[in-house]
Amino acid sequence: MGVVIGIDVGGSTTKIVGFDENKNLMAPFCVTANDPITSVYGALGKFTETNNLSLSDIERVMITGVGSSFINKPIYNLKCETVPEFKCIGLGGLYLSDFKDAIIVSMGTGTAIVHAVDGCEPEYLGGTGVGGGTLMGLSKKMLGLDTIQHIDEIAQTGKIENIDLKVSHLSKKNAGLRAELTAANFGRVSDIASKNDIALGLINMVFETVGMMAVFASRQYGISDIVFTGNLTRMSQTQNVVDMFNRCFDTNIIVPENAQYSTVIGAAISSFIK
Repeated sequence: MGVVIGIDVGGSTTKIVGFDENKNLMAPFCVTANDPITSVYGALGKFTETNNLSLSDIERVMITGVGSSFINKPIYNLKCETVPEFKCIGLGGLYLSDFKDAIIVSMGTGTAIVHAVDGCEPEYLGGTGVGGGTLMGLSKKMLGLDTIQHIDEIAQTGKIENIDLKVSHLSKKNAGLRAELTAANFGRVSDIASKNDIALGLINMVFETVGMMAVFASRQYGISDIVFTGNLTRMSQTQNVVDMFNRCFDTNIIVPENAQYSTVIGAAISSFIK
């Protein structure tokens, strides 16, 4: 068996990963290009050069993502097999987490939620338009920033108490709710709120919206294991929000290593599943 390549073609970025002949994961990476076809060729070329591979070493190319529809002929004479994105989300989430039954949350431009069970076809549950696109769009209008790295950087010194209304602000008695829970995102915006505070508030709003949807999905299936994946998991605030949800809702949310590459990993390992 040769190398299996997975490629996830997004709107502005393309991710690529490989598994060698022993099914060991080869280091994934991402390339940026405005044109999906250009990005695919660039990603594959860079991957083979970085890993000292020749095209003859590659047995199969599994491709997914919104831009995969643009790939309608072999790449470098390698036949490409398209895999549904929601299936890849489920397979990748289970592989990285080592869970057998979990809710997989893919946080990209928007958010998709999948129920995945080992040995079964992943089930797409729905999602929300709230995601990285929301964060970038609102940040551009409110802060003049449209780069995730810059938003993340200034949010690290933000104070959420200048933005969000918490349960603790409403009552000394929590009425069954944890005091640290948010009663209203942007419900307590201070006159002295800084750009840093607003950036943190925007991140918190996106993550809490996505997190609550994941909690509702997990309750529907009676499971507590939830896997956060996608580009947004790279943000510095991710673990704080995850820890808060796990404390307040008795969930087991994790962000596995290589979480931002979960979907493309799922595309590659789909070739191993018959």
